[in-house]
Amino acid sequence: MTMANHIQEKLAAAFQPEKIEVEDESWRHEGHAGARPGGETHFKVELVSAEFTGKSRVMRQREVYRVLKEEMAGSIHALALTTRAPGE
Repeated sequence: MTMANHIQEKLAAAFQPEKIEVEDESWRHEGHAGARPGGETHFKVELVSAEFTGKSRVMRQREVYRVLKEEMAGSIHALALTTRAPGE
């Protein structure tokens, strides 16, 4: 299983999103800090979930980072997040 698929599964289980997209953007960061051969280090995530209703952008992102704590401490170097509640 790719890291993108792993991220998607964990976030789907935690937030029951209406929309989730996970894109591996590691190729865009070749030669930069945290990049590794084979990629799977830099990701872009778009997540729309009712779990985010009434929460600030910072609170939403903290919740995502909490769910991906182990991955952030290991294989993920960067995570670009777009987190919205339905209708936003």
